[in-house]
Parts: sequence; C-alpha cells; structure tokens
Amino acid sequence: MSLHRATSALASSALISLTSPITPSTLQTLRNVLNRTPNASKNAITDTSLKSRHAAVLIPFCNVAGEPGILLEVRAKGLRSHSGELSFPGGRVDDTDESLISAALRETHEELGINPRRVEVLGEIGPPEMNLRGDMKVWPFVGFVHAADEKGLLPDEPFPSLDMDTLRSQVSPAEVATTIHLPLKFFAFPTRIRTSTFRGQQPYLVVDVTDLVQSALTDDATVTTNTSEEGETTSCRIEVWGLTGWYLSTLMKVLQVYR
Repeated sequence: MSLHRATSALASSALISLTSPITPSTLQTLRNVLNRTPNASKNAITDTSLKSRHAAVLIPFCNVAGEPGILLEVRAKGLRSHSGELSFPGGRVDDTDESLISAALRETHEELGINPRRVEVLGEIGPPEMNLRGDMKVWPFVGFVHAADEKGLLPDEPFPSLDMDTLRSQVSPAEVATTIHLPLKFFAFPTRIRTSTFRGQQPYLVVDVTDLVQSALTDDATVTTNTSEEGETTSCRIEVWGLTGWYLSTLMKVLQVYR
C-alpha cells in the first residue's frame, strides 16, 4: 500500500491504538517492536573525541487529555539554525554525556523542563541520519513521558495525561517557542497527510499541524512554514517535515500505521 493512502483503513492495521490512551500494555508493545531493531547506538562512539559529531533526539510519546500522541517543539526564533521549525527535543552530544540516550534526555530536560526520571526509554529507530550540513550523525530514541509517579497501574489502565499549559510554562524560551502534542489519530486523517521526498530520494509522510501550532504560539512568536529540502516554499501550511518528519514517518511505518 502506497504512502499517500494514509486513511483510517491504514490506521486500523497499527500495532497500537491511535485513539485510546497509552497504557502499560501499550508501552510493552512499543518496547517489543523497537527491540526488533538492532541496538546500533550501543557502540556508536568508540572514540570519545568524536562525541561532538553525534547528536541524539527523543521521540516522546505521552497522553494529553486522554489521547495518545507525540510531543514536538517549535524552535525559538532566535536560534542560529532551523529557527521556527518543528523538531523533537535533543541536540549535540557533549563531553558530560555518558551515552547517546543520556544526551537526548539531558537536552529534553534543558529544552522542555522534563526531568529524565519521568522519561521511560523504550528503544530506538534507525538507521541514524546525517544532519543537513553533513557534519553530525543524529540518533533517534523513543520514550514515554510520565505525568506523575504512577504505581500499581493495571496493564490496560491509562497513564495520567500531561498538562500542556504546565509544560509550556517550563520550556526554555531561548531554545523553544512552544511545544505541541501531535495526536496519533492525525495519521488517520487524509487531509492532514501528504507525501514528500526526503532529500530527494525516499518518500515519507508529512503531517499538517498548522492549527496546533497557531493555537499554542504567543502573539510575538514566529514559525517557519513548510519548505522543500532545497529551501523552496511549497505551502503556507505548518508541517512536520525534514529530518523530524522522516523520523516520525519511519516510526509510524515501524508501528504499521502505514505499510
């Protein structure tokens, strides 16, 4: 089935629900699926002097208002690169990081104020890709952000939802303009999905989040509308595209949201 047919029929084949809140059973399913991917990051940096040539991002699942989804951030307009674009939390590995996932969790804490203890790491997807400049390899990890210290939940009992107002109040304004919750059900809406080509080679799904971003932004914040990989403006829609869109699309393929 082709990528552009992102319909509810495709969504029905998903390994996890796109509408029911995430539960302990959901996390186990995610962990099982992700563990089928070789743990390529384990020995990724054999020479510690090369740490700065690696970066790591976290793809953070969570519940918001009883709906499953993924957190994304809008990069602050004052940043030197990719300002106003949508991204996952993460960044360059530094000398203090013990591992790639440590870097992703540290950056998530610095950018979104989410304590690493609240993130349950589930696995990784791959392979990693180079950044657009070609000087840094970016490793994508998957986790779940807990709203509280849940104890004794039954396997199918939903995890508590995050409060997005609280989360937005604690982001680092120097790095993040705002954060949004992308509901998984959006992948079942054909009007939200289109097909693009990652760096002119591989097809992937691009998701329209215009309304989500506009409702979350403050009056003085700006966001970059979608452009092609070559920098040509293709629409006035605010979309999850580029490397972030590629990783999101890859994850949805792993979860059989589309085939």
